Amino acid sequence: MPTTPLAIAHLLFTTVGSVKNNGRDVPPLTSGPLTAKRAAILELLVDQPEPTTLAALVDASGLHPNTVREHLDGLVDQGRVRRFRSEPAGRGRPAWRYVATEEREHGEYAGLAAALAASIARTSPTPVDTAVAAGEEWGRELVRDRGGRSDPPAPPDTPAAAREEVVALLDELGFEPDRTSDRPDLLRLTRCPLLEAAHRHREIVCGVHVGMVRGALEEYGADPAGTDLEPFAVPGACLLSVPPGPPGPPVPPANP
Repeated sequence: MPTTPLAIAHLLFTTVGSVKNNGRDVPPLTSGPLTAKRAAILELLVDQPEPTTLAALVDASGLHPNTVREHLDGLVDQGRVRRFRSEPAGRGRPAWRYVATEEREHGEYAGLAAALAASIARTSPTPVDTAVAAGEEWGRELVRDRGGRSDPPAPPDTPAAAREEVVALLDELGFEPDRTSDRPDLLRLTRCPLLEAAHRHREIVCGVHVGMVRGALEEYGADPAGTDLEPFAVPGACLLSVPPGPPGPPVPPANP
């Protein structure tokens, strides 16, 4: 089990880089008798490196549990999704887990992500601090790696330019940031590459993500103060506040 922050980030989130922009070179999932919402549920499942629960899909989609369950049942009937029971853990019936039958390549360590997040939560005296520190080291390394490319982006010369580079980095990693908000400091992250792990160990997975953004900003010479992440804050997205940007009123939830 890794012990240094950077080793933790590498093992826990190697999968993120490996699935960036995935699905762009395969036939669209909306082909066939699928509604837009059902296709979106299927896309969420195809993206995930591990079987996913109904509760995690509800978090990510913002839809009512009964609606998500109906779409999952339809996908199972069509043979696009398989489901099986979780291992029993305490009282009550084990939850169903769902996995897409379409295979998509994930990172070498994708299957380790949830177990590692659970281990950090169980063994670290300060799990959130450990996760954030891991993310900060990872963010700094990602920026250095970008600078070592054959066609590296020009180094930012202002805090605003540093912010734009971090937004581009998030897009490269597959988080699909959305700038539709009227708040210049706020982004909607519309895709989570580790949805089930984030649902079960939110403080760990999201701690690494916000740490990554802070570390990248620091490496670009910008002040990361004010950077914050609100998981599953609106239907279908997490809200990431990335300075610089003036404070503004809260963004109202989008319609599911």
